[in-house]
Amino acid sequence: MEALYLLIPLSTGLVFFAIWLFFKASDGGQFEDLQGPAERILQDDDNTAD
Repeated sequence: MEALYLLIPLSTGLVFFAIWLFFKASDGGQFEDLQGPAERILQDDDNTAD
């Protein structure tokens, strides 16, 4: 029972940290262009200058 006094605040803090990290990444523009990299990998780039 004594372990719950430690685990509940630690898990609550971890959840709030994960939510803060998600919103920080979202505000920083991390999730702005989701289609660009997915379509860029399909383009044929054989015209490289050697």
